[in-house]
Amino acid sequence: MGFLSSKPKAAATPLPTTKQVGDGAEDLALRYLQKQGLRLLVRNYRTPGRGGGEIDLIMRAPDSTTVFVEVRKRSSLRQGGAAASVGGVKQRRIVFAAHHYLMRLQTLPPCRFDVVVVEPTGVQWLQAAFDAQ
Repeated sequence: MGFLSSKPKAAATPLPTTKQVGDGAEDLALRYLQKQGLRLLVRNYRTPGRGGGEIDLIMRAPDSTTVFVEVRKRSSLRQGGAAASVGGVKQRRIVFAAHHYLMRLQTLPPCRFDVVVVEPTGVQWLQAAFDAQ
């Protein structure tokens, strides 16, 4: 008798990709913001060309403010958590993309830059998290 088993091994469940995790966080943030009364205008807005910027969600608040939303997901609260990961370079790229988006409009609406943090402790909405400097 050998030690070989005739039972087939169970297939390992593949881990989600970074994109799948990010998309899931955006879905959660979108539902959260919609429950707060915001309306989706654009999802994953990207500027053309290399070195541009991207905005996860562009929303319209009930007071007609255009809200540019960065969604951050972290599985751990170490190193400052998700909110700490929106540094100066990331903010500049978001602001660049926001300017690009706004150039298409005839009338400039009031705007702000929010961050939605998705962490093990839940969802946190940081309104006016940074300014367009």
